[in-house]
Amino acid sequence: MKSSGPVKAFRSPDGRGPAASASGRAAPGPPSPGCRPPPGAGAEVHALAAADVFPALRTSARGLTSAAARDRLAVAGPNELPAVRRRPLWRQLAAQFTDLFAVVLLVASGITFLAYALQRPREPGTAQLAVAIVCVVVLNAVIGFVQEYSAERTAQTLQAMVPHRCRVLRDARPDQVPVRELVPGDVVALEAGDTVPADCRVVEAHDLTVSNAAVTGESEPVPRTAEADATSEVLQAHNRLFMGTDVITGTTRAVVLATGQATEFGRIFRLTAAAPRQKTPLQREVAWMARRVAGTALAVGLVLFAVRLPTGQGFVSSFVFALGVMVALVPEGLPATLSVSLALGVRRMARHQALVKKLVAVEALGSTTVVCTDKTGTLTQAEMTVVRIWGWDEEHTVTGVGYEPSGQVSDPEPVRELLRSAALCCDARLLPPPAGGGRWRVLGDTTEGALLVAAVKAGLDMAAEEAAAPRVAEHPFDSVRKLMSTVHEEGGTRRVRVKGAPMEVLDRCLRLEREGAVVELSGAQRARIGAVADRMAAQGLRVLAVARREATGPSGERDRDESDLTLLGLVGMMDPPRQEVRAAVDACRRAGIRIVMVTGDHPLTAEAVARRVGIVRTATPLVVTGAKLDALADAALDRLVADAGELLLCRVSPEHKMRVVTAFQRRGEVVAVTGDGANDAPALKHADIGVAMGASGTDVAREAAEMVLLDDSFASVAVAVRLGRSVYQNIRKFLVYLFSHNIGELVPILAATFAGFPLVPITAVQVLAIDLGSDVLPALALGAEPPESGVMDRPPRPRHERLFSRAVVRRILFLGGIQAVGVCAVFFWHIHASGIPYADFTADDPVYREAITLVQAGIVVSQFFNALAVRTERESVLTVGLFGNPPLIAAGLFGLALMAAISYVPLLQGVFNTAALTAGDWALLAAVGVLPLAADEARKLRLRRRASGPGGKGDVR
Repeated sequence: MKSSGPVKAFRSPDGRGPAASASGRAAPGPPSPGCRPPPGAGAEVHALAAADVFPALRTSARGLTSAAARDRLAVAGPNELPAVRRRPLWRQLAAQFTDLFAVVLLVASGITFLAYALQRPREPGTAQLAVAIVCVVVLNAVIGFVQEYSAERTAQTLQAMVPHRCRVLRDARPDQVPVRELVPGDVVALEAGDTVPADCRVVEAHDLTVSNAAVTGESEPVPRTAEADATSEVLQAHNRLFMGTDVITGTTRAVVLATGQATEFGRIFRLTAAAPRQKTPLQREVAWMARRVAGTALAVGLVLFAVRLPTGQGFVSSFVFALGVMVALVPEGLPATLSVSLALGVRRMARHQALVKKLVAVEALGSTTVVCTDKTGTLTQAEMTVVRIWGWDEEHTVTGVGYEPSGQVSDPEPVRELLRSAALCCDARLLPPPAGGGRWRVLGDTTEGALLVAAVKAGLDMAAEEAAAPRVAEHPFDSVRKLMSTVHEEGGTRRVRVKGAPMEVLDRCLRLEREGAVVELSGAQRARIGAVADRMAAQGLRVLAVARREATGPSGERDRDESDLTLLGLVGMMDPPRQEVRAAVDACRRAGIRIVMVTGDHPLTAEAVARRVGIVRTATPLVVTGAKLDALADAALDRLVADAGELLLCRVSPEHKMRVVTAFQRRGEVVAVTGDGANDAPALKHADIGVAMGASGTDVAREAAEMVLLDDSFASVAVAVRLGRSVYQNIRKFLVYLFSHNIGELVPILAATFAGFPLVPITAVQVLAIDLGSDVLPALALGAEPPESGVMDRPPRPRHERLFSRAVVRRILFLGGIQAVGVCAVFFWHIHASGIPYADFTADDPVYREAITLVQAGIVVSQFFNALAVRTERESVLTVGLFGNPPLIAAGLFGLALMAAISYVPLLQGVFNTAALTAGDWALLAAVGVLPLAADEARKLRLRRRASGPGGKGDVR
């Protein structure tokens, strides 16, 4: 609400000014009740006559006394929403250390420190291992905290939408008070541009319309009156105002019914706060994977500890050995790789106007099976546009979309006077883009804005027209009469211009202007005009009739001015669909994604838009209103959403949206919800992925969602789904890459154990160097692979499909097994070639140091070629280009350079216990390392041949 300017005067019932007692002093208000109005009164008061509202709420037309207001404030509490409780930053950071991988590594580090303390003599390598593990955990925690830090600001944003001061009648005098001090029973004054400060019952209205978009999602302003309304739907009562909505036109006096959390806005706040954040499929999969990997690492470590202990190895050395096995099995770089890879997906989506606030939401989009989409602003332009004009026996099309006056009217001359009259009978103003850039805007009613734009498209200069025909009187829009009229002085003659609902205008018309001539209206012509209006309305158009008359007497009497009219024609307008949406809807259909429209608008309007964008293609879609949803039990709702047909949900509330989302989730669907209003916030938060509008959406919706569309277009949703699927494919690629190397690290250790070799072929510190120095960068480069062809021509992956599917596990074992065999062969070849018995080897032996250097270098070289192999699942890497991913090549070369430094730099030789390799060693390692790539190319060739043969399947792996 406006917080400055003169206080609007409240009128007494007789209209002479503020009510006063016989003594001239302000009449006292009603006695203080000391409590809030009775529960339920607010829900029923809209059915009362305006005069009966005051006693029902224990107030009066003079408002409350200051004392009564204080008493009620003490009972009802301030008119504000509570601040959301936030976790301190230190707790958010600490939560990063509760990841199962982190817990396993921290336990391993603690045991390693203990082993170092118990060793005699103490081995510096053991302490280095413990410190290295802690550093890995801290690094992962910092990356995760930075990437996923997203505070819950929904409640604060909701409160920010409430005005800070409002005009109120206290002690029978107008005053301005802080909004937080409003109480039930207060009488407030509102005018165009104000935000409603609390839930109110209108007791006096003058040409009042409000935008309920923030609460109900309705796209168009709705009229409000003081008349009683017997509806059982509170949100549909035409005498109710709701906190957070906006007054578009007119003025009103209203009595406060509810404040704070007792309002409809407060109810949305409670729904939003109570709605749990749903874990995405990727979060569930990573948690499942972490449990399995951690359990396997612990089990294998314990088994090997038990195997080595009876062979004469010391207790502490056996412990350190088992810990090395655990470290080899746990992919230390995976959390950081996953977070940064998702962040790369976020940046890629941002280039397509999709801002992702939570990293895991990137992959969730790729898993989406159902999209519950809003209509206004998402599928449509959110800008009313005249698209059709009807004159007698002739229709004129209008090109151009939105409020930008570019486009034209086909054959405009016959309808120029119609558009001139419609535009003169408008209070709205068309505003050009600001100097810094932007869009054309309308100040005032959007319907009138559309008429102004159409007039400009017909070649009219409205500034000149208004100067030539100044307005001398007006009769504002009345929701009962459904008309608006203005009187203009034109060359010494007064003319009345009228626009309104077609039948209301037609009933007041006696004549029709046809091809410049005025003819009397016959009954058949009236029926024909009514049929045209009905046909346009059935096509989802908002239809207005335009008429005029010569003023034959003094103007000012509405009945006189709005009678004996001459009909000029009909105007059909709509909020046009975005041009790019239909292609996006088609893409989602091909991808196996079901689209359900969920809107607060009228069913006819919703169906018309759904047909234009391709959501509805059949003759009989299932259209369900909020009232019908209320009558459905959960089991019946589950059956309703299980029907694979086309579904439109209209006139729905926030609770309805949440019920529908929950019903889909009970069926195992991954649900994305789009929305822009505060009423969408609960469903946005409850969905698997909430998508808010960035340009036209409310702050509430943006805070509740995981993703914000900067261009408000549904087409960006389709692009984001495509990129999300690509992210999931890339995650699988680097999982194959990472875990195949873990096999290459683990198998040599197991082989040495069962072969009776007393030392490990690769130490835990070397494993950490591989996992962090040589694994992470190539994995990130794999995460940046572009989407594969046909990614949107296949159905969504099943909700319960594992990251480690059978195909993925088979490929990990295939590639990892080849690497493991290669490095084991190199290690034992070098050990046997020395001729030294196993029992005589020590950690300082040069041959042993050379052997473990060969193992580490062999794994790194294999990684280089393995990264090229996993870029594709079936296509040859030669087809996509051996060097088609330059960052991957650079990352692989960096790993090789790091390995060379570990082999040749004396300082690093001391840390890793390594030795210098010869040129012959590198040649041998290159021959061994290329084996995974060659073997995988052979596997892909076999799959392609099988798929192209008789009965072949394209998805064979």
